[in-house]
Amino acid sequence: MAETTEGGFKIIARNRQASHEYALEERFEAGIVLMGSEIKSIRNNQVNLRDGFVEERGGELWLLNVHITPYEQAGIYGKTDPVRARKLLLHKKQIAQIVSRIRERGYTCVPTILYLKNGRAKVEVALGRGKKLYDKRDSIAKRDAERDMRQALKERLQE
Repeated sequence: MAETTEGGFKIIARNRQASHEYALEERFEAGIVLMGSEIKSIRNNQVNLRDGFVEERGGELWLLNVHITPYEQAGIYGKTDPVRARKLLLHKKQIAQIVSRIRERGYTCVPTILYLKNGRAKVEVALGRGKKLYDKRDSIAKRDAERDMRQALKERLQE
């Protein structure tokens, strides 16, 4: 399931639900504070970002509700709570920018992609505003129309 992009990143997990639920605006790359057994689980693609979100606690940003399956070969000290809070590593200006937007009404910060960059786990977090039901329907209709156009073009080229 992991894919490698042209930049040498190995994408471990994507949160496809985020773009459906939120109108994503600004994106940030953040490091994650992990335990040794967690990075091994990430390398085995045992991550789920779907329910994840970012919260501010004491001037720091924390990644919550991201499920990293415990590594099977880890000893008793390597076993941790799979959905524990994990600290995000960002510059102070970025943290201040994200915190000010989160405090605005209607904005939230969600993880969109988890990937390995030079052997280190990074997460892309995006600021987003929740979509209304009619916005979601518009997104679905637009996506279906684009798919139909691609399919028609593909059929026409094959003739």
